[in-house]
Amino acid sequence: MGEPKRIGILTSGGDCAGLNAVIRAVTHRAVATYNWEVLGICRATQGLMQNPPQAINLTLDKVDRILTMGGTMLGTTNKGDPFAFPMPDGTLCDRSSDIADGYHQLGLDALIGIGGDGSLAILRKLAQQGGMKLVGIPKTIDNDVAITERSIGFDTAVNIATEALDRLHFTAAS
Repeated sequence: MGEPKRIGILTSGGDCAGLNAVIRAVTHRAVATYNWEVLGICRATQGLMQNPPQAINLTLDKVDRILTMGGTMLGTTNKGDPFAFPMPDGTLCDRSSDIADGYHQLGLDALIGIGGDGSLAILRKLAQQGGMKLVGIPKTIDNDVAITERSIGFDTAVNIATEALDRLHFTAAS
């Protein structure tokens, strides 16, 4: 199976159902099948921009009970494009190199980002800069990520909306 690897995983953008399930699935496959180390990046790309980078070691024990929990155990943010990051003085600064620095400080062999169209666009720009191996997993309740039929969160959003409409219909009919 080759040498053990160290991969990172982050959740970015708005919250939706299924994020913890993806974190758990990636961790289980990486650890149990390949004996890889998995680091969960806290608060999306903002966790990588910190010095030192903010990450937790994801073990099978840590992810075993998160399957049915809502949200994301890693935290997320939908604020702050690292290519035009808002600074305290109101200016915008390119902090994309801070993400690359965090990636290398953590010794990552690859980074998996779970996000919507905006988050995946940021990952694409980071990948184009080179020096990092990145994988994007589409996640959005809007189902608006190009070249995908479905995404994490969409099915749950549709089912909940459908159930709510059915209940309203039955209530109105009574």
